Amino acid sequence: MNSLDSGQLLIKSKIQHISSSPGIYKFLDSNNKIIYIGKAKNLPKRLLNYTSNSGLTVRTQRLISSVSEIEVITTTNESEALLLEANLIKKFKPRYNVLLKDDKSFPYIQITLSDTWPQLTKFRGKHNDKDLYFGPFASIGSANWTIKMLQRVFQIRVCDDHTFKNRKRPCILYQIKRCSAPCTDKITSDEYAKSVEECIDFLNGKSRSIQKKFSNEMEIASKKLDFEKAAILRDRIKSLTQIQSSQQINTNNFVDADVIVSYRLENITCIVVFFYRSKQNWGNQCFFPRHETDDTESEVLEAFLAQFYENKLPPIEIILNFKPKNLDILKNALIQKYNKKITFKIPRKKNELSIINMAIKNAKESHQRKILDTNKNNDFLKLLFQTFNLNFVPSLIEVYDNSHTQGSNAIGSFISFGESGFLKNRYRKFDIKDTLIKPGDDYGMMKEVINRRFSKLIKENDNDNTPDLLLIDGGKGQYSTVREKLDELGFHHLQIIAMAKGKNRNKGNETFIHNNTEIKLEKNSSLLFFLQRLRDEAHRFAIFTHRKKRTKSFTKSLLDEIPGIGRSRKKSLLNHFGSAKDVGSASLEDLKKVEGISEFIAKKIYNYFHLNKNFL
Repeated sequence: MNSLDSGQLLIKSKIQHISSSPGIYKFLDSNNKIIYIGKAKNLPKRLLNYTSNSGLTVRTQRLISSVSEIEVITTTNESEALLLEANLIKKFKPRYNVLLKDDKSFPYIQITLSDTWPQLTKFRGKHNDKDLYFGPFASIGSANWTIKMLQRVFQIRVCDDHTFKNRKRPCILYQIKRCSAPCTDKITSDEYAKSVEECIDFLNGKSRSIQKKFSNEMEIASKKLDFEKAAILRDRIKSLTQIQSSQQINTNNFVDADVIVSYRLENITCIVVFFYRSKQNWGNQCFFPRHETDDTESEVLEAFLAQFYENKLPPIEIILNFKPKNLDILKNALIQKYNKKITFKIPRKKNELSIINMAIKNAKESHQRKILDTNKNNDFLKLLFQTFNLNFVPSLIEVYDNSHTQGSNAIGSFISFGESGFLKNRYRKFDIKDTLIKPGDDYGMMKEVINRRFSKLIKENDNDNTPDLLLIDGGKGQYSTVREKLDELGFHHLQIIAMAKGKNRNKGNETFIHNNTEIKLEKNSSLLFFLQRLRDEAHRFAIFTHRKKRTKSFTKSLLDEIPGIGRSRKKSLLNHFGSAKDVGSASLEDLKKVEGISEFIAKKIYNYFHLNKNFL
């Protein structure tokens, strides 16, 4: 009996024990790893389709041949099953599913109306009911730029509560007219509230009325010969015009919509999402979902929509360039989940079609860049295979590096590179934990990182995430250390290339070690430039990660060392006194006055600082 027959027999044996309900089913392989998740209106009827050999694609046959176990979860309706399927696909990333990669939480602009003096800030995460949120923005850069422009126009504070409550004089933002300095009473609460209201009106799409209001005020100020005020208003109008121009604010734009278009060629699908809020274009994002050749463009778009909105609040309108199957089920699922009116629309009007055509043009251009980058990367990977006699063309490379400051705050890290370029969702860092490693011992650090990385792969039996090739920043010593550890863990066939810097760390004079043989590349070699780019990216990530760890260690408060002082109490103490040192100098009576600090906790804090000789 072949593996396809055994897989189909397993499915048949499971069907008789499954109720005729909607729900999802999971196919697991011999390693108990989920390889596919599907949904169904009637679970037994859907699973029965896998038991017939007629009409099965090659991909589906491979899937059935790999099945060793089936699990099902029933739901009350098909809409609920669709959302559960999307959630589990994002969580487990099965190899046979259409997968939305590079998914993330998009940034919003938050106005903290819960504060007496509201703050303007960017925000990611769960929204509360007290504050206002505007977005999403396509990138953190576009959100930052918009906040910067809003500061110039409305001069709302951007500093955190701790900084705000402890200011004695205005900061530089007041001097350059980007903040009205409410921290030092340079503006009344009524005037500040008016600025906040105007900012909210602008973000709600009332930009023209705000601009007209500023123009009238500027004219009145000029007539009164108050040229300083008139100049400030003039600069605000300029900033408003700049925002309107950059965000393509147009009366023909959608009020509250996501424009989502799909473009497919050469088995690569590009999906572009444009965010329109309050007739403002808040940027776009490109996605390249992972899918099989057999998956139709309609199926890919359907899976994308379900996964994309699984954790994001949809707008009122979702505009598509074509209608995927099961769209009504998805619509009902989203309405049920978010309890709001949501419509899917295929545009017909001229102005709507012009926006769709612009989005499709962006998708085509992004798709073309993706194809060119993939082809170029494939050429480099083939050149790597030929130059180093690897006997295979690598599809996944991990590049390792360490970083520390004279042995302190040591971290190890690796980056990943494949046919589609740098795989940033696969970058990893390791805090060096081994207390036996001497400060600055690069060999010991590398050994720990390799041991932790590949021990985890063994434990999870994760062959899909095992690299084809390791690139190590270092010479013979690092090469030998890594080779020895990999052999010890059973990865005898995993290839390693060590990249040693030249004399005086001269870039272009690197020596490569592979299979204990030294190899030199021509200084103008394109492969050399490619390997330098990989090494430099690994070095950048290692230094960036190390600096974050070092900064965190520098800013660690003495309050963190006191038992019973959690985040909220620490915040109350710092807001009241300004610094940990001032907390340590405070009297017992002053400590008792802090909100949330009982007499017992106050005594604990007082005793800690006054019995701690290092502090005194």
